[in-house]
Amino acid sequence: MSRLWDGLVPVIGVAGAGLSGAVIARELAEGDKRVVVFEERDHLAGNCHTARDPWSGVMVHTYGAHVFHTNRRDIWAYVNRFARFRRTATRIKAVTHRGVFSFPINLLTINQLFGQTFTPSQAEAFVRSRADRSIGEPRNFEEQALSTVGPELYETFLRGYTKKQWGVDPREIPASVLRRLPLRFNYEDDYFSDAFQGIPEEGYTELVGRLLDHRNIEVRLGERLDPAGAPGFAQVFWSGPLDAWFGFRAGRLGYRTLSWQREQGVGDLQGGPGIAFCQEEVPHVRTFEYKHFTPWESHERSVAFRQLAADAGPGDIPYYPLRLREDLRRLDSYVALAEASSGVTFVGRLGTYRYLDMHVVVGEALDVADRFLRHDPAGGPFPALVVGPHAPPTEQRSPGGG
Repeated sequence: MSRLWDGLVPVIGVAGAGLSGAVIARELAEGDKRVVVFEERDHLAGNCHTARDPWSGVMVHTYGAHVFHTNRRDIWAYVNRFARFRRTATRIKAVTHRGVFSFPINLLTINQLFGQTFTPSQAEAFVRSRADRSIGEPRNFEEQALSTVGPELYETFLRGYTKKQWGVDPREIPASVLRRLPLRFNYEDDYFSDAFQGIPEEGYTELVGRLLDHRNIEVRLGERLDPAGAPGFAQVFWSGPLDAWFGFRAGRLGYRTLSWQREQGVGDLQGGPGIAFCQEEVPHVRTFEYKHFTPWESHERSVAFRQLAADAGPGDIPYYPLRLREDLRRLDSYVALAEASSGVTFVGRLGTYRYLDMHVVVGEALDVADRFLRHDPAGGPFPALVVGPHAPPTEQRSPGGG
């Protein structure tokens, strides 16, 4: 059937050629396992796929901006084994009904919005005075925002943007979503404050291609790993949607999907890498102009993409898990099904139904692969949920991408 999967030697099946599947495949291959990687799409790298725009020459992130950022030196060293990462600053601006502001919310944002010249300590005290202290344990996004930043900052920057991004009232969204968004009382305007951040000089697709370039790995593009055929593998690592493995028997888990409107022109189209549109009446959520993500390159022409969000249907690409009340009820059913399964391990953003930053995906993939290589079959089957869907999520994507 193939040079690796011949039925004579146990082979590992990996569903998905994104970061999670690629790292697991590489680590297992270096551990002398034979691996076949299946990818439904016709390209590598999943939703962090990058490609040169033929009109402008700009390296475009096909499914939205991805900036790799981490404080873990070991994770940074690992990805730099396979690609040269170059530093980039992710400076985002927010368009609101009161003007254009620096984002995330920082000292400049606060001083601009309130017409003040606060020092850091004054700004912190002022924001604390605006917060609603009557809210004990926030039950949702809105209560978390009001108890943290108060009504003015919430209404100006967060309410409309959040409603567009998730398609529901912020009162229906978990409070944990807001905890991921930075709030600063200094003038630092780089969205990410991690010790290491950057983008592969030749793009994420090149990075994933190098991860998968090993004699013990076979890649099958445009081919789906069918769960019905999974018993032919010694073990399957499934980075596809958790509910899809089980044929959606407990119902579909909720996701948001994205669509993109392209703009092109000569010169600079918007003045920076990303702009978030916080007004509810503006249909798009944000725009990315990718030439600003690679300052080491020079391009006369430019392309930018407006992002619109919608609920994911059966034929759509799932981007962000909603994790609303009904989703979590269904998730419990799928966790029970997974725990009763053998021969499959669920990994990555979709397989564990969590929004994960890329460095977390890489770290968890390395950990899962290491555990599998050290696993003693005499102790029972390898677990389906090494990192389960109820592990603490880093939750939803922010205006800055990544």
